[in-house]
Amino acid sequence: MDVITLRIPSELKEKIKKRRGVNWSEVVREAIARRVTIEERLEATRRIDEAKKRVKPVEVGQLDAWVREDRGR
Repeated sequence: MDVITLRIPSELKEKIKKRRGVNWSEVVREAIARRVTIEERLEATRRIDEAKKRVKPVEVGQLDAWVREDRGR
């Protein structure tokens, strides 16, 4: 496991000190993991949106025609 350092306001550090029963490392790990998941999903959504822009729409009835054509083979 790697180590990171972060800065927090002094007031927040004092509040954290008062809650000794909390595993703050685990809280931070979970928060970072959740945020990474959110960022990955946002990136996937952006990539899908970009792909949608490059694909031209299918005309009404075209899918039916393709299915019928394929079934005829």
